[in-house]
Amino acid sequence: MNEKKSFAYLASHYRASFRWIATIILLLLVIFAVALSIRFGASDLTYKGIWEALFHYDDTNSAHVILHELRLPRAIAGLLVGAALAVSGAIMQGVTRNALAEPSILGVTAGAGFMLSIAYAITKAPDFSMLILFSFIGAGAGAALVFTLTALGKGGITPVKLALAGSAITAMLSALSTTIGLKFDVAKDLSYWYAGGLSSIQPLHVQVAIPFITVGLILALFLSKSISVMSLGEEVAKGLGQRTTLIRILCTIVVLLLTGAAVSIVGIIGFVGLVVPHIVRAIVGVDYRWIIPVSAIVGGCLLLFADILGRVIMSPFETPVGAITAIIGVPFFLYLARKDGRGL
Repeated sequence: MNEKKSFAYLASHYRASFRWIATIILLLLVIFAVALSIRFGASDLTYKGIWEALFHYDDTNSAHVILHELRLPRAIAGLLVGAALAVSGAIMQGVTRNALAEPSILGVTAGAGFMLSIAYAITKAPDFSMLILFSFIGAGAGAALVFTLTALGKGGITPVKLALAGSAITAMLSALSTTIGLKFDVAKDLSYWYAGGLSSIQPLHVQVAIPFITVGLILALFLSKSISVMSLGEEVAKGLGQRTTLIRILCTIVVLLLTGAAVSIVGIIGFVGLVVPHIVRAIVGVDYRWIIPVSAIVGGCLLLFADILGRVIMSPFETPVGAITAIIGVPFFLYLARKDGRGL
């Protein structure tokens, strides 16, 4: 009996050590990604120039202006948006117990994009506060449509039915957005949001989005223990004293905060929230007290590297980061759908 206890203790100890080591390595990888993101672009900056721009800013030096007005906001936005989308996906997968759950698959980002088209139809030059408000409303409406449509079907909510309903609602909202864009002659403005990218990020975007995403991430950390319990199933969670309805509402608010803010500054970027939580679970296990923070790190890192790749593969032109994440995410989604559908 003592030998079993000793083995369990050692296994737990080594698992915890591995988690910390993996997290430190990932943090170093994020620093490396930020450095590359700042360093390379249409006009490459030297590391000496970057150091001087950070600590001895000269507004008459074009390299310094590029760093402060373009590269640094872009890198910060990549980290924030990647973290927001990855954590949103992790929360949705944990609460719904659906391996296919992700903001872009379950209609959340498409809803936000649809409301952005409404904003441009109302006024062709909406201010950023209006874009954020409409993005939040659309994110909630898109998710509500998908879950309502799935719940009304026979057999209740299943992972594949959610994915199918999400795909249908996403297609419908995208078509409506395109129609609105053509009708009100704002299709060119909307093309940026639907391509999904970091090329037009400005310091104002980052300043406005930071509070929403920061609050969302902090709330996600506070809810992480409850999400771990919810991931065991509704009955188990209730048996352990969880107020499941309240937890679902709070998690929905967090997802809408994170996704709404992300879409409002970079447009629709899919599959980050699908791929990252699965990678993270393979590294740290099924405890959401680890999955949430590590997903934020990996999500930011993934989006930064996708953005760097988008700048390089067709230089001097940029490939939208949404296209890069789709190339990674679509095969992964098909694999999960096939795997999850075998038991249906």
